[in-house]
Amino acid sequence: QVQLVESGGGLVQAGGSLRLSCTASGRIFSSNVMGWYRQAPGKQRELVASSTSGGVTNYADSVKGRFTISRDNAKNTAYLQMNGLKPEDTAVYYCAVRAAAAFSWSWGQGTQVTVSS
Repeated sequence: QVQLVESGGGLVQAGGSLRLSCTASGRIFSSNVMGWYRQAPGKQRELVASSTSGGVTNYADSVKGRFTISRDNAKNTAYLQMNGLKPEDTAVYYCAVRAAAAFSWSWGQGTQVTVSS
């Protein structure tokens, strides 16, 4: 079993910044992928950014240059630094982790990010 606890969401004006944190506990494989997904009302959940335990990162085109994912592997913690926020970034943001060789993700409870115009 894997548990994920997210924090850092909130309300911010357009152009502002937020930093999300996610700490994983339980059965965590040393070789893993941690990611941030988001789901806006009426839309499908989408990948925002991911990072392997080896430091390989991947970003959605819509957030490239504005968001940065980072990790502290010793703490099983991932961060998502979000700069230049736009109203279209408003969503529930979910942290997720999976073993590098696996396909299924374990999910956090989600944290709301609201960007006002």
